[in-house]
Amino acid sequence: MINFSVLLSVYIKEQPIFLEQSLASILNQTLIPPEIVLIKDGSLTTELDLIIKKYQNEVPMIKVIQLPQNQGLGKALNEGLKHCSHELVARMDTDDIAKSNRFERQIQVFEEHPEVDIVSAWIEEFEGEVNNVVSVRKLPETHAELYNYAKLRCPINHPVAMFKKSAVLAAGGYQHFPLFEDYYLWVRMLMNGAKFHNIQESLLYFRFSPDMFKRRGGWKYAKDELRFQKMLHERRFISHKELIRNTFIRFTARIIPNSFRAWVYKKLLR
Repeated sequence: MINFSVLLSVYIKEQPIFLEQSLASILNQTLIPPEIVLIKDGSLTTELDLIIKKYQNEVPMIKVIQLPQNQGLGKALNEGLKHCSHELVARMDTDDIAKSNRFERQIQVFEEHPEVDIVSAWIEEFEGEVNNVVSVRKLPETHAELYNYAKLRCPINHPVAMFKKSAVLAAGGYQHFPLFEDYYLWVRMLMNGAKFHNIQESLLYFRFSPDMFKRRGGWKYAKDELRFQKMLHERRFISHKELIRNTFIRFTARIIPNSFRAWVYKKLLR
């Protein structure tokens, strides 16, 4: 089997129970990772630190990196990549729960298709408990489909992504672009020739809350969305016609009432 690292970043607002569930799911795999790199993005609560210390004492493959101040997810992950010993890196968020066969299924794709640079999968969004799944974020499978899909929507589910570290670094790594740091990375990887693949099954439970729709709306998010679309056009990833289409669709989704935006996400975009 190919060796790989798991990369996580935790910050002060994370719930201790969520972090513990996330770490437990990583260690309850059919293929146990040889290395887990956990970035502490600034100072944490005592409760979070106690959980991390407990796992450090019990699990020798956990490597904890302390950042002196909160840097934000993109910068924290860039720092984490420096400490990942293996070419393959699996992303994981500290409030999600990986299914037990997640790493095995993804490694299988890399073994069978060595030309692939990033492998993601579907995710099941749940509220409260994992048996309360409210929606499934499905994505196309093949590279050609995902290249076209990326012109309209994010082509990779970041919390369940596994990628070649060299392909990410060749595209410039994570770069500062508020709310779109992962999408921005995938576009640069695509334009740099990286090959994408999505497994056509769910491999992760994504923690969902109604507040998510509030965070994805409002004038500030709409302005950031517009700036991101302009950047895609300037880089010639999308045409002028696609810029107009995307701006109309996505800008409108940010400024409509939260209840309607929730309906659009649950019924039309999943």
